[in-house]
Amino acid sequence: MNISVKLLQESTCVKGDITGEIDAFTAPVLREKLAEINLTENLYIELNLKDVSYMDSTGLGVFVGFYKSVNASNGHLELTGLSSRLKRLFDITGLGEIMDIRTASEEVKIDETV
Repeated sequence: MNISVKLLQESTCVKGDITGEIDAFTAPVLREKLAEINLTENLYIELNLKDVSYMDSTGLGVFVGFYKSVNASNGHLELTGLSSRLKRLFDITGLGEIMDIRTASEEVKIDETV
């Protein structure tokens, strides 16, 4: 099981790509990488999860904690590229109603209208 987290921070925007599996073994790596982000006022963070093949409740916990930290600094977190399976995890827990989440299919529809 492995995970790759690549982050690029430029002034008020952070873009990140997360690849692999997020579970009890890899979640601490994800948590550490997200903690490296300098959470400033009005920071916009977009994390692309299109290459995340699996996530369990430990991964959800990491995203909830990070979401709370971003909100506390008046920032905005958007999770993009989620598979229908990952989106369902967020929806079952009610997080899909709270967090800004886009599935991979929703992104395709947006690209087609541009």
